[in-house]
Amino acid sequence: MKLLRQSTSQNSPEPQQLSLQLDLFSSDFSAQPPVDHPAPKVSPTAGLQLPLVPTIIPAGKRRVIVNEIALDYVLVRAKRRTIGFLIDDDGLHIRAPKWVPVAEIESAIREKQRWIFAKLNERRERSARRLQPQMQWCDGGTLPYLGTDITLRIANHRSAGIAFDEEMRELTVCLPVDAVEQQLKDRVQGWLQHEAKRIFAERLPVYAENLGVQYSTFAMSSAATQWGSCTADGKIRLNWRLIHFTLPLIDYVIAHELSHLREMNHSPRFWATVQSVFPEFQSARKALRDHAPETLPIF
Repeated sequence: MKLLRQSTSQNSPEPQQLSLQLDLFSSDFSAQPPVDHPAPKVSPTAGLQLPLVPTIIPAGKRRVIVNEIALDYVLVRAKRRTIGFLIDDDGLHIRAPKWVPVAEIESAIREKQRWIFAKLNERRERSARRLQPQMQWCDGGTLPYLGTDITLRIANHRSAGIAFDEEMRELTVCLPVDAVEQQLKDRVQGWLQHEAKRIFAERLPVYAENLGVQYSTFAMSSAATQWGSCTADGKIRLNWRLIHFTLPLIDYVIAHELSHLREMNHSPRFWATVQSVFPEFQSARKALRDHAPETLPIF
């Protein structure tokens, strides 16, 4: 057990299936016309930690000054009628019709500046979270379970027992003295999947009854890009990794997928259906969007 006890330096969905994606961060918005009434004089970048911008413009990018802040962006001319905005790890990307002059594009950037700077800031913070050290798979290591950290405890024993002390927030795993790290990972993953299945089985009937729908089956998934999915014939799949999050986030995904049994789309009627059983869906949706999957334990 020396390895385990080392010191801790502490694309569209298929026609008959809709899914809730893990990464819904980037968005595409059409440029909006200016409003007729004056906007309140509040700095659109107030309270935001703005990314540092190099003095040299990177190759392939343009630069526009927005409220004395240099903002770099990539401009792509495309066959479309509107100006689209996209934020990814490389910054701001804009897709615009060939006939729209750069001056009009940069005017649209200024109109959208608060959204742009907010999303750039969120992306920067998300990238910083990715650089955080991964959990240590050893005695005393911690991992997220239902929104809070629990502590791993390793007991040297020939049996393969595993037990969770809810009061102490400790998960004790029994392993042979010569066990390696992967054995610990496998045992913990098995326990987490068992817990996920138990909680899903408890929560699905609650929201199905509230929505007045019936699902045919449910299964767990290990999908890399989906929190859940629903087919037209009532087959629900939920990502077992949801067990890392708080119960309200789990409930949101369940409510989301079951709502598709009434609306197999993402129309306003669909979101109204979700809201009818989960009023705080917008904050839960944002929490899932903002969470970086890379920060979860690696099994």
